[in-house]
Amino acid sequence: MRPVLVYTASRIGLFGVTLIILLLVGLQDWILLILLSFVISGVVSYVLLSKQRDAMSERITKKIDRPKPQAD
Repeated sequence: MRPVLVYTASRIGLFGVTLIILLLVGLQDWILLILLSFVISGVVSYVLLSKQRDAMSERITKKIDRPKPQAD
């Protein structure tokens, strides 16, 4: 569960930082601010969080591929 939490927290953090930076730049339209923050943080996370994304993906795949107990 830890890789999922780390990746999710990192994505939320990047979104928050991007939002604050765009606010400081002077963007005041809230809809545009949220949309741009979402897009920019998504691109940045694709580049910066590749290791965390791979770890999360591996963790989820292991959970799904685990053999299920046989019913008697």
